[in-house]
Parts: sequence; structure tokens; C-alpha cells
Amino acid sequence: MPYELHYWPTIQGRGEFVRLALEAAGADYVDIARGREDEGRGIPAMMHFMDSADVLQPPFAPPFLVDGKTIVGQSSAILLYLGPRLGLVDKSETRRLWTHQLQLTIADVVAEAHETHHPVGTGLYYEDQKKEALRRAKEFRTARVKKFLGWFETVLERNPRSGVHLVGNRLSYADLSLFQLVEGLLYAFPKATRRVLKNTPHVTALRDSVARHRRVAAYLASERRIPFNEDGIFRRYPELDG
Repeated sequence: MPYELHYWPTIQGRGEFVRLALEAAGADYVDIARGREDEGRGIPAMMHFMDSADVLQPPFAPPFLVDGKTIVGQSSAILLYLGPRLGLVDKSETRRLWTHQLQLTIADVVAEAHETHHPVGTGLYYEDQKKEALRRAKEFRTARVKKFLGWFETVLERNPRSGVHLVGNRLSYADLSLFQLVEGLLYAFPKATRRVLKNTPHVTALRDSVARHRRVAAYLASERRIPFNEDGIFRRYPELDG
């Protein structure tokens, strides 16, 4: 039975971190909300799990994964669940925990990136909080991007077994997620991110290595990869890049 990924059908968003893991592992999965309603898929099928009283443990919001009777929400929790099943995490408990910590830190950066264009409220339009966004984005691009990517650079430098993997010497879901983070930052803050990447060669090498991965490269070149756009987490507003 294929895994069922539930996420909004027109954006990469937080669902993309899960998609990359599924694609890299060559897993059998269905992107439910992108399917046809007359085939029992589409957004109504996704909303069923959040709205139906028959679902005893409803997810708060997409993304969530359905695997038989198991429902897992939150990108980091989904990857914690999928990691050992897809061979994208080490068998050592210590390394599994470390990989999860890395993923949670990536989730922190993603949340901060979203707050650059929605610093006041997610229910408001960007134009309604543009002044605050300009101030928030300046702090993010001048201090936070450097701090986060600099920390991942240190992690890569201190990995004794590899310079292009965060954990051990094989691909993990944390590597895939760091790749996606860098891609998103390059889309939203190209000038600021390129400046940081000049001083984080290991992060750049990881990004390039993941992009060359056979299955990932095929996915990136396919129609399954939704382009970045201004409805997702990473949004390109030139005035925020400074």
C-alpha cells in the first residue's frame, strides 16, 4: 500500500521536505490533494482527515502522512517516522536523535523565513504588514541566515566520516531538508544567501551533492516538483533581500 502524503497542491511549503524524502528513497506514494476528486482524492479527501468526527486523532494542518491506520502530522515528525522505513537515517539511536535534532533546527529556520513576510499575522496580506516585514527581513538576512547556515557548516566540518553529509557517511533526510532550505533561501533571498554560502563551502557541497543524487535530480526535473511561488513559505520580494 503506498504512503499517502497530504499537502496543498499548488505550493512546495512544508510538504516538500517530506516529498524529497519519499522521492529520494524511491518510495511508493500518492500526493493525495493533487489527485482527482472523482477518484477519491483532491483537497476534499485531505480535509476529511482534519474535519471528520470519525478521525480520532486529527492532524492540525497539512502536511500529514497516512500509512494504513497511522496518521502522522508535522514535517519533522513525519520524517522521524519515515526515516528508518526509507533507509534515510542511521540504525543507531544516538544518530537517529541527532538527525531529528538537525531536522527540528531546519524547521526553526523555515518558520523564521516565513515570518519575514508575515511578521504580524498569518491571516493578513503581506501588503498589510510590509513595514514590519522590511524590519524583520533585515534582521533575518543579516544575522539569522548566517548564524543558522554557519552552524550547519560546523556540523559538516565536525562529521569525521563525510564532508557532504550531516550524519555519518550516507544520505539522510536531514541532508535532503538542508538542501531544500538552501534552495528556498536562494529563491527568497538570493543576494543575502549567496553572500553566506561563500563562507560555508561544506553547506554548498552538500546542496550540490543532493542535487546530483539520481532520484532527486530526476524529481527536480519533473513536473512533480512544484516551482517556488509567492504563496509558499519562501517568497521572493526583492525589497526584503536588501
